[in-house]
Amino acid sequence: MTTPHKLTGDDRANALSALANHGWAEVEGRDAIAKRFTFDDFNDAFGWMTRVALVAEHMGHHPEWFNVYKTVEVTLTTHDVGGLSNLDVAMASKMDRFADGT
Repeated sequence: MTTPHKLTGDDRANALSALANHGWAEVEGRDAIAKRFTFDDFNDAFGWMTRVALVAEHMGHHPEWFNVYKTVEVTLTTHDVGGLSNLDVAMASKMDRFADGT
């Protein structure tokens, strides 16, 4: 498992810029990022969540998420460091790759 470290300064700015290019946005009032994923149907959404859950368990880093039918709303933050960390960036990237089918 990777040790989380809170993102600050240029590391944070660069990570947020790269994530914004993939639809992630900062959460107002929290040191977190969020994104809404929309799939073709419930099976696709739930399958994606299952793949992400296996990676999250391996990473020891679990997302906050909410699912209704084919939509999954995700919020990422690292409670252990009190905000956005390297683990959130890694998890967001994995989620995007899984959603793209890669």
